[in-house]
Amino acid sequence: MRYFNKRKNTKFISPVKAISRKQARIIVETSYLAAATSLLWIALYYLPIGGAVFRLALPLPLALLQIRKGFKAGFEGLILLVLLTIALMGPVRGPLVLFPYGLLAFWLGRSWLKGLSWWISWGIGTLIGLFGFLVRVSVLSILVGENLWVIITRAGYTVLDRLIDLLNLPIVPDLIYVQLISVFLVAFQELIYVLTLHVLAFWIFSRLKVSMPEPPQLLYGLISLDPL
Repeated sequence: MRYFNKRKNTKFISPVKAISRKQARIIVETSYLAAATSLLWIALYYLPIGGAVFRLALPLPLALLQIRKGFKAGFEGLILLVLLTIALMGPVRGPLVLFPYGLLAFWLGRSWLKGLSWWISWGIGTLIGLFGFLVRVSVLSILVGENLWVIITRAGYTVLDRLIDLLNLPIVPDLIYVQLISVFLVAFQELIYVLTLHVLAFWIFSRLKVSMPEPPQLLYGLISLDPL
């Protein structure tokens, strides 16, 4: 009888640790924000309208995740995003979300979490955007069987030709200068894009009670800091 009571009062200890509430929230938030980013990428890739809005929204969910939950959650969200896009779009088009949007989201979230200056996050973010754009153009050129860089080169030639006509210079645009102008146009586009991401994040995250570095004094005149 005594042996039976001992067996009855013995507590069973599970070998698996129970997930804490904090860990469960991190898992759920990581899953939701990675899924939201993958849906934005699919919409950008396939829908004929709303491309500008989707491009501006793409890096923000994972950047927000890293600021709220830390580096580990941001990295896991990036990996989950790639796995989701591969499952939905295939092994070639899926990973293209990294170039530049995934890498840019990871970098911006990391720099804002550390409180780095806008000049640092903006400058390196522009380089990431330029690198990602070139990678994406190269892969898409292989997929469609046509050199898409030619389209950008034509735009660079048009800009250089108009500049020569405006200045009334008796020269013919050389190919190397056309290529340099083309790269400059892409870099300038990424410069404006990354700055716009900073402004949007600063405006949105402050309303979500998420802190990020203050803009530099030189940019205060370009950013409306007054709440609605």
